[in-house]
Amino acid sequence: MARAGASGSFSVIGSDVIIKGDISASTELHVEGSIEGDITCASLVQGETSTIKGGVKAESARLAGKVEGSIDARELVILRTATITGDVHYDALTIEQGAAVDGRFAPRSNGKAAPVSLASEDGTPTLAAAN
Repeated sequence: MARAGASGSFSVIGSDVIIKGDISASTELHVEGSIEGDITCASLVQGETSTIKGGVKAESARLAGKVEGSIDARELVILRTATITGDVHYDALTIEQGAAVDGRFAPRSNGKAAPVSLASEDGTPTLAAAN
């Protein structure tokens, strides 16, 4: 089970749920269903079969499904099953081998080098760089 947010709770959007509209959550949000709208939350965990059509803004995000929209996250993990179409802004970024991203990457930090790491299928870093 994933770690819970600061208040010890999280919200789940099940695989059978389709939401059309923006979502805001103050804790961790688990998305297994489909969302057409922007998401703002403390932490986002996206399932492999999930689809998000809209922007994502979170302190941390772990993406495994399809995202069509911009992403802004302090700590971002893009898993090998993820397909992202849109620009990605981050402070720390990990991308597993096999992930598909069609967009631009840009650090969101203020002039500081932002760490980037690419992970192999077993999760071990294969490349680490700072922009």
